[in-house]
Amino acid sequence: MSAQGPSTSQQKPQTSKDTATVPQFSIPTSQPQSKYSQLLAVIEELGKDIRPTYSGNKMSAERLKRSIIHARILVRECIVETEKAANKSAM
Repeated sequence: MSAQGPSTSQQKPQTSKDTATVPQFSIPTSQPQSKYSQLLAVIEELGKDIRPTYSGNKMSAERLKRSIIHARILVRECIVETEKAANKSAM
Protein backbone atom coordinates (compact mmCIF):
# COMPACT_ATOMS: atom_id res chain seq x y z
CA MET A 1 0.00 0.00 0.00
CA SER A 2 1.38 3.42 -0.90
CA ALA A 3 1.33 6.55 1.24
CA GLN A 4 -1.48 7.91 -0.93
CA GLY A 5 -4.00 5.37 0.31
CA PRO A 6 -5.39 2.06 -0.88
CA SER A 7 -5.05 1.22 -4.54
CA THR A 8 -8.13 1.12 -6.73
CA SER A 9 -7.93 -2.66 -7.03
CA GLN A 10 -8.44 -2.99 -3.27
CA GLN A 11 -11.57 -0.81 -3.17
CA LYS A 12 -14.89 -2.60 -3.22
CA PRO A 13 -16.87 -2.11 -6.44
CA GLN A 14 -19.91 0.13 -6.27
CA THR A 15 -23.26 -1.58 -6.39
CA SER A 16 -26.67 -0.11 -7.12
CA LYS A 17 -27.30 0.10 -3.38
CA ASP A 18 -24.20 2.34 -2.98
CA THR A 19 -25.21 4.85 -5.63
CA ALA A 20 -28.17 7.22 -5.54
CA THR A 21 -30.49 7.88 -8.41
CA VAL A 22 -32.55 10.97 -9.08
CA PRO A 23 -36.13 10.43 -10.16
CA GLN A 24 -36.83 11.63 -13.65
CA PHE A 25 -40.19 13.25 -14.25
CA SER A 26 -41.03 13.37 -17.91
CA ILE A 27 -44.23 13.04 -19.80
CA PRO A 28 -43.71 13.15 -23.55
CA THR A 29 -45.66 16.09 -24.99
CA SER A 30 -45.15 18.41 -27.91
CA GLN A 31 -45.84 21.50 -25.80
CA PRO A 32 -44.36 22.61 -22.47
CA GLN A 33 -46.09 21.28 -19.36
CA SER A 34 -47.97 23.57 -17.06
CA LYS A 35 -46.86 23.78 -13.45
CA TYR A 36 -50.07 22.00 -12.50
CA SER A 37 -49.37 19.00 -14.75
CA GLN A 38 -45.79 18.86 -13.44
CA LEU A 39 -47.21 18.82 -9.90
CA LEU A 40 -49.55 15.96 -10.79
CA ALA A 41 -46.61 13.98 -12.18
CA VAL A 42 -44.59 14.56 -8.99
CA ILE A 43 -47.53 13.48 -6.82
CA GLU A 44 -47.88 10.32 -8.89
CA GLU A 45 -44.17 9.58 -8.31
CA LEU A 46 -44.60 10.21 -4.57
CA GLY A 47 -47.10 7.38 -4.39
CA LYS A 48 -44.57 4.91 -5.75
CA ASP A 49 -42.09 5.60 -2.93
CA ILE A 50 -44.40 5.56 0.08
CA ARG A 51 -44.73 1.80 0.59
CA PRO A 52 -40.98 1.02 0.14
CA THR A 53 -40.23 3.80 2.62
CA TYR A 54 -42.45 2.16 5.24
CA SER A 55 -40.59 -1.11 4.77
CA GLY A 56 -37.27 0.62 5.47
CA ASN A 57 -35.87 1.29 1.99
CA LYS A 58 -33.46 4.20 2.51
CA MET A 59 -33.18 5.09 -1.17
CA SER A 60 -36.95 5.38 -1.44
CA ALA A 61 -37.01 7.53 1.70
CA GLU A 62 -34.45 9.93 0.21
CA ARG A 63 -36.28 10.01 -3.12
CA LEU A 64 -39.53 10.68 -1.24
CA LYS A 65 -37.93 13.60 0.62
CA ARG A 66 -36.65 15.13 -2.63
CA SER A 67 -40.02 14.64 -4.29
CA ILE A 68 -41.83 16.32 -1.40
CA ILE A 69 -39.49 19.31 -1.63
CA HIS A 70 -40.07 19.46 -5.39
CA ALA A 71 -43.85 19.24 -4.90
CA ARG A 72 -43.80 22.06 -2.34
CA ILE A 73 -41.95 24.30 -4.82
CA LEU A 74 -44.43 23.46 -7.57
CA VAL A 75 -47.39 24.18 -5.26
CA ARG A 76 -45.97 27.65 -4.55
CA GLU A 77 -45.47 28.25 -8.28
CA CYS A 78 -49.03 27.11 -9.03
CA ILE A 79 -50.38 29.51 -6.41
CA VAL A 80 -48.40 32.38 -7.94
CA GLU A 81 -49.72 31.51 -11.42
CA THR A 82 -53.29 31.36 -10.10
CA GLU A 83 -52.95 34.73 -8.33
CA LYS A 84 -51.50 36.32 -11.49
CA ALA A 85 -54.36 34.94 -13.57
CA ALA A 86 -56.93 36.18 -11.02
CA ASN A 87 -55.37 39.66 -10.97
CA LYS A 88 -55.23 39.75 -14.75
CA SER A 89 -58.90 38.83 -15.13
CA ALA A 90 -59.91 41.38 -12.45
CA MET A 91 -58.48 44.26 -14.49
